[in-house]
Amino acid sequence: MNDRPEHDLEVLDEIQRRVLWLATRIVDAANHDRNTGDGVKVGGHQASSASLVTAMTALWFAHLDAEDRVAVKPHASPVFHAIQYLLGNLDRSYLPKLRARGGLQSYPSRTKDPDEVDFSTGSVGLGAAAPLFAAVTRRYVDAHFGERPHSRFIALIGDAELDEGNIWEAVADPATTGLGNVMWLVDFNRQSLDRVVPGIRINQWRGQFEAAGWHVVEVKYGRKLAAAYARPGGERLRDWIDRMPNEQYQSLFGLTGPALRKQFLDGAPEGIAEFIADISDDELGPLVTDLGGHDLEAMLDAYAQCDAVTDRPSVVFAYTIKGWGLPIAGNPRNHSALLTTEQVDALRAAQGLTRETEWDRLDPATPAGIRAGERREALARAPRERALGVTVPETTKVRANKPVSTQEVFGRVLVDLARDENVAPYLVTTAPDVATSTNLAGFINKTGVFAPTEQRSWTEDRMLRWTESPAGQHIELGISEMNLFLLLGQLGLSWDLSGQPLLPVGTVYDPFVLRGLDAFLYGTYSGSRFVVAGTPSGITLAPEGGAHQSTITASVGLELPGVTFIEPAYAATLDWLLCDALGQIAGGAAPAATAAPAEDGAYYFRLSTRPIDQAPFEAARARIGDAVLRRQVVAGAYRLVDAHEAYPQLADAPVVQLAASGAVLPEVLAAAAELAEEGVAAHVVDVTSLDRLYRAWQRTLRQGVRTATVPSVPGALRSAFADRVPVVTVHDAASHAMAWLGSAVGAPAVPLGVDEFGQSGSVQELYELHDLLPGSIVNAALAALSLR
Repeated sequence: MNDRPEHDLEVLDEIQRRVLWLATRIVDAANHDRNTGDGVKVGGHQASSASLVTAMTALWFAHLDAEDRVAVKPHASPVFHAIQYLLGNLDRSYLPKLRARGGLQSYPSRTKDPDEVDFSTGSVGLGAAAPLFAAVTRRYVDAHFGERPHSRFIALIGDAELDEGNIWEAVADPATTGLGNVMWLVDFNRQSLDRVVPGIRINQWRGQFEAAGWHVVEVKYGRKLAAAYARPGGERLRDWIDRMPNEQYQSLFGLTGPALRKQFLDGAPEGIAEFIADISDDELGPLVTDLGGHDLEAMLDAYAQCDAVTDRPSVVFAYTIKGWGLPIAGNPRNHSALLTTEQVDALRAAQGLTRETEWDRLDPATPAGIRAGERREALARAPRERALGVTVPETTKVRANKPVSTQEVFGRVLVDLARDENVAPYLVTTAPDVATSTNLAGFINKTGVFAPTEQRSWTEDRMLRWTESPAGQHIELGISEMNLFLLLGQLGLSWDLSGQPLLPVGTVYDPFVLRGLDAFLYGTYSGSRFVVAGTPSGITLAPEGGAHQSTITASVGLELPGVTFIEPAYAATLDWLLCDALGQIAGGAAPAATAAPAEDGAYYFRLSTRPIDQAPFEAARARIGDAVLRRQVVAGAYRLVDAHEAYPQLADAPVVQLAASGAVLPEVLAAAAELAEEGVAAHVVDVTSLDRLYRAWQRTLRQGVRTATVPSVPGALRSAFADRVPVVTVHDAASHAMAWLGSAVGAPAVPLGVDEFGQSGSVQELYELHDLLPGSIVNAALAALSLR
């Protein structure tokens, strides 16, 4: 144990009692003081909050420094807000507004809570892993830009979160090894949402952490039990408590007096009854339930042990009581239970508070109030700058004189940007063991692979120089898409958590975006900014079969908040769009080339390995001009073929619009030519960003709804779809992703796409199977015309 003055622990105990009260009352007020009018339970987690009160009080009031970053267990958010209030970082008016509009969020949120949250939590397991990848990011930043002030990256997690698979993916990844500034604290209360967990898996978990190279600390007993174990015969008491079934131990919390003694001795070996015979019934309960997770001194000592181990991450298993200090302590059904009004009244009185004083902060003239004031000053942080302060060029002027795929162009653009001395230092790429097959090899050859120390290369490869050193700018991950998006999320928050903005770019096989979707959403919900390329995509990845053919990822990109979905077909459009995305990340404001508001989030590029002819785009470029064309491309769509200009003989012919994204453009262009032969004028619209088109349309609709006015047609749609004529949408993705364009244009629409699982075959064969060949597109156009 650390040699801390006793009065210091007494002060911390006074503070933790006030934290417990406020956290409990915050939930109580949300459920009993506020009438929502809708009959829906507000909820909260008084018991889950209570189990972490000691650990969190010890952290914020005795251990943390200003540069430390902490992820708080989702269900302990009331404790976090209570602590921030006592530190003076949260206005009193928010305390009764848990889970209310504009109030405290259900779970800690970087972007929606009024007080400063380091890591959003909520989807269990992700908040635990986020500080680990933030530490990976810090290691990278320190190696490239000089060491930042020392930070500890801490996660407070529930024991049930260790059932989440992404936890172990993160722990096992080679990129997370050796991070001595990481500490996970497991709230080991041995209860989940539904039940008391039978058995204790501590040995399994300890073994898994140790096998991954982690330092493990257990804080199991408080001072009372430690003293009892030190008495003659105490080792037998310890052995019995260690061996006691978890369900039996948990049942003790609901008992007192002789009933507790009887339950405790049920099945006990010889000598235990005699050992506790001189312990009164009133003393026995507090003794045998004295766990280390509620001993301030034991917790501070555990934190110090972790600080002393600097060559690997640490995990602390803090044995706690779910509902500690509350009348529902240890109840197997207490996860969502709420204290009654009478129980809250009794708790308030026990704190020496009244209705008039219940929300008061600690008296600043008392030792506890003085400590709170000191800690507020010690934990104060300076503002961080998100903008990078460099200008990303509008284009790398990539050229393609022959058919080329967007995946190949993506790699070439990154290499060109790596030659820009202003932009290059901030580029960092990552991939889950697919870097070379997603065309990052050129970037890796130029910049190298990041490793904390110089690594010797044992093989020579003229095509790929896999040189690992602290100067490398590619972070290689194991085969885990969850880890990819968790790392991208933290790289995209490096401006805040590590004081250095970056330009993060990740690649992944597009079908497996869905494997990391939870982490993708987590990063964007947290306000992270990065670029991810899903490639190759769709049934155009023909021979690979249905298991590797993505069909719903376009819908995912379109519907994810905080994500701009982009699907270019041509080299120059990809160049413009990628430079635009990185420029927005670097500057934090919309470039002059687009009329859209500044975007604040991530960019998802859906790419293909299918080489396509660049001549149609070059023809449109000559017709429209770079300045106007770039503006339209970035806004989301442009007219690749104007039928009236391409086929002047069809001036009085029926008109249809063929709208498509990505790899299917060659078939669409062929269909337009066939329609011209049949006397139909078909405009071809290349939709580069369904997302930007949809948002522009929705903005005008909502403005009309909110002001009771006729909605206008946004400029991006107006320029690309100048005529209100039938539309055929063609997409190597689920057909519904583009189907809304008919409504936006105000015309009948026939959507073509991939609405079943694919199979192996050639592109021609699979396009035929899913009605994506020119003949099917022609028939769809004729059908659309008949719907007028």
